[in-house]
Amino acid sequence: MAMSVGGGKGVVSEPNVVPLIDVLLVLIIIFMVITPRTPTGLKTLVPQPAPPNQKQAQPDSRTIVVQVLANGQLKINQDQATWNDLGTRLFDIFKERADRIAFVKGDDNVEFSQVAHAIDIMRGSGIDHVGLITAKIEAGQ
Repeated sequence: MAMSVGGGKGVVSEPNVVPLIDVLLVLIIIFMVITPRTPTGLKTLVPQPAPPNQKQAQPDSRTIVVQVLANGQLKINQDQATWNDLGTRLFDIFKERADRIAFVKGDDNVEFSQVAHAIDIMRGSGIDHVGLITAKIEAGQ
């Protein structure tokens, strides 16, 4: 910037805005870096219902469905299971499979925290994708 020297009007002071612009650019960069990102939850697959003009297909025998029942019990494809052995049983089921996809189904009276805990155990046992089965999907709607 240029500076005027002398003159007939007396003392003229101009503020130096270059440091203020530097501070402004630093603040803009800081705010761009710390912007909140969209929170992500658990990755899940939601099975889509069949079209209305197509009849419901029978589930594959290799499909694994973990049911969380209202009384705190678990079922793996209609076989009783406990919370303690859920991870090891799922690991044994999926250790020789290439596709690591399973579904979880919760009763209507079950809190979602129990379903989320089951999803967490399923992901920890090596399952890549966990799908949710809801009452509407089960009814074909």
